[in-house]
Order: sequence, then C-alpha cells, then structure tokens
Amino acid sequence: MAEVLLFHHAQGLTEGLRAFADRLRQAGHTVHTPDSYDGNAFATLDEGLAYARETGFGEVMERGVRAADGLPAELVYLGFSLGVMPAQRLAQTRPGARGAVLLESCVPPSEFGGTWPAAVPVQIHGMDADPFFAGEGDIDAARELVKEAADGELFVYPGDRHLFTDSSLPTYDTEAATLVTDRILAFLAR
Repeated sequence: MAEVLLFHHAQGLTEGLRAFADRLRQAGHTVHTPDSYDGNAFATLDEGLAYARETGFGEVMERGVRAADGLPAELVYLGFSLGVMPAQRLAQTRPGARGAVLLESCVPPSEFGGTWPAAVPVQIHGMDADPFFAGEGDIDAARELVKEAADGELFVYPGDRHLFTDSSLPTYDTEAATLVTDRILAFLAR
C-alpha cells in the first residue's frame, strides 16, 4: 500500500477532502493531510484565495513542503488545485518520490528547476472547460509534463467546474469525481 501526502486546495482542508482521504485510507493507504491554513477553511474560493494572498502564496507552498519533513522519502504526493504546487515541487525535487497525482492544476516542470524525474509516475486530472485548469494554461503544462514523464497520464473530463472532486462544495461533480477516485486508487495500487 502507498503512503500519501495530500495537500488541500485554496478553500482549505474541507470536509470533502477529509472524506476523500478517508476513502484512500479505507483502501489500505496511509494518508497524511497537513493543513497549510492553520485550521481555516473558507466557504468560497474567493475567500480562500484572499487568505492565501494575505498569507503569501509562497508561504502557503512552503508550509506544504515542510509538511514532508520527518516523513519517509517514499511518498506519493497528491495535490488539489493550490495544493498542486507543493505536491509537484516535492515530487520533482525530493528524492524517493513514488508518484504524484495533480488535480485541477499543473505548472511546467521547469518551474521547479528541471525536468520531470523519469522514475516518478504522474497522473493529472482536470475539466476541459475549467476556467482555471483549461483557461489559465494549466492543461497545456499538464500535456507538457505527461509528454516528458516516462509514466504519465492526463485525464480530462467534460465540464467547467473547478474543485469538482470535493464532495463538500457546490462544484462537486459526482460522476467525474467517482471516475477520478477510481483512477487514483488504481494508480496507488500499482
């Protein structure tokens, strides 16, 4: 079974993300869920982004990166939207990574000073009309990363929702989220 370090999105460590982590645990995986927002969770994406802006996006990412301190090197890094930044950075730069799952966000591998490591499998998920994932170029970065990776998969779902995998938010898409979860569980089982 895999050991997973899961990073929350801009609305914080919501009940939906806790439920997602519990689903992975039920499948036998160990899941760590650090809170980069000091216990704050927000009802709207705008409120969560305002908190991240006030705290500093760099500081939020560094809190995520520091969450790996003291944990084994052999982790799968899983990030939701804003949480992709520490997940992708650790997967690319911390030796021993077993894999990465990036949901609804992606940056070019060059953002973290190099190419995607050949030994690290990666899975990326997002919606084809999500204003952030598709509209801000993350889908292009995801395509680039998957091309570069020796073992990379990009799954694109029809729809225009952001944070569609969080069951506690109004943007939740049951059908797409179920498929995402099944694909992640298959990835972790490898």
